[in-house]
Amino acid sequence: MNQPSKKNDQIQHTNYLGPEYAVYQRTNIVKIAASPSVYNPDDQPDPDLLEQYDNFYQTTKSLLVLFQIMGVMPIERSAKGKTTFRWLSSTSIYAYCIFAGETIFVSMVFRERLNLILQPGKRFDEYIYGIIFLSILIPHFMLPVAAWTNGAEVAKFKNMWTRFQLKYFQVTGTPIIFRNLSLITYTLCIMSWVMGVAVMLAQFYLQTDMLLWHTFGYYHILAMLNCLCSLWFINCTAKGRVAVWMVQNLHKALESPDPANLLGAYRDLWVDLSHMMQQLGKAYSGMYSMYCLLILLTTIVASYGSVTEIMDQGLSFKEAGLFIIAFYCMTLLYVICNEAHHASRKMGPQFRETLLNVNLSAVDQRTRQEVNMFLTAIDKNPPTMNLNGYANVNRKLISSTVTSIVTYLVMLMQFRLTLMRNAQLAARRANASLSSGNTTTTSQVVHGQIRVEHSTTAHGVGTWIALQVDQIISETKDADNTPGIQYGTTESS
Repeated sequence: MNQPSKKNDQIQHTNYLGPEYAVYQRTNIVKIAASPSVYNPDDQPDPDLLEQYDNFYQTTKSLLVLFQIMGVMPIERSAKGKTTFRWLSSTSIYAYCIFAGETIFVSMVFRERLNLILQPGKRFDEYIYGIIFLSILIPHFMLPVAAWTNGAEVAKFKNMWTRFQLKYFQVTGTPIIFRNLSLITYTLCIMSWVMGVAVMLAQFYLQTDMLLWHTFGYYHILAMLNCLCSLWFINCTAKGRVAVWMVQNLHKALESPDPANLLGAYRDLWVDLSHMMQQLGKAYSGMYSMYCLLILLTTIVASYGSVTEIMDQGLSFKEAGLFIIAFYCMTLLYVICNEAHHASRKMGPQFRETLLNVNLSAVDQRTRQEVNMFLTAIDKNPPTMNLNGYANVNRKLISSTVTSIVTYLVMLMQFRLTLMRNAQLAARRANASLSSGNTTTTSQVVHGQIRVEHSTTAHGVGTWIALQVDQIISETKDADNTPGIQYGTTESS
């Protein structure tokens, strides 16, 4: 008796999701997967449908699992079509244990690297080089503050993706299928770890003070940075593809019998996609802000080290290691900024150009109003990647970062030249004192001892050397004089 009822329900779901319903019932569709500003929590979509059409989660699940294994972002798929973050979940507790174990080892490496910097007798340049490998360790200690505190926002972003894909199918009649994205995700997960290990092994062979056991404290940190870059690349690529598909469907909507209703639905879809772009930057704002600061600091120091070492000693393995770090950091920054630029361009200018090319004289009044409202929505909700107000991620960020690097590099070079100039002046003064005194030095006899001081220079650097000479005074001129300071001269051979 229950079999026909279930079959009828499946038929109703099929009709409900078909493109015919998407054309004639737009006002009800837009509430199903709306953005947070208009979303009604009492109108929940079917979890089975959300899971069925969540192709983005299915194709990028490997990266989510890798983040869970590494303890970077302990979010979990708690139910069908629903991603959650809880501080006391099993995934979070596992992340705490992994972080505690890694922190012990990373702290040992940090202490060893700090002791190498604090060793006396080092040049100014060597102190600067040591900052590189200390700064790379900082993201590990900042992980709970920068990543876990935004776990709820990350889960919200994942759920927005899930609802959007169902809504897209209801509006357009075609599901979102990301071809080859699963292969790209698996490849990036593997390459993230391979690149992290390769960069640190290169430093082990190229840097004389890098020990092999030190490198084990860096592998998971560099892999985490690479995975964050992969996450940004995947999300921007997916949003760019969806934007292109929406532009193509927009042309079909304008040629349909009822373009006004379709334009209204597409406008709502576009606003949701723009909100997702903004939510991506908000959810990962802590990690990517720290990411950009680390890239800036590391690139400045590595570039300074490469230039100064080449000027002093020429090309060597040490300069190659510093150059690898600088090139590696700038490559990560370029990928992030370039992908954000392409995603924003596909969502903003391309949509605007398509709408501006509409022949308004050939459409009805409602359609003209929908076109104007669509253009207004694009202007009011610009599709920009913003790190929660800290910075806009686009190609301008690359140019501003390069400008900052060059500025601080010039300042460091000026400071270095000042130190060299002061050293040369000290050497000249030492040479002048030697030449004026010839080889005769002033002797001071204090309580029966003579202290001889003279200066010499070695390799262009003034060095003061004190020689203590014991000499017994055998004669006194006046018996009434008390022992005091007597002056005399000694002949040098």
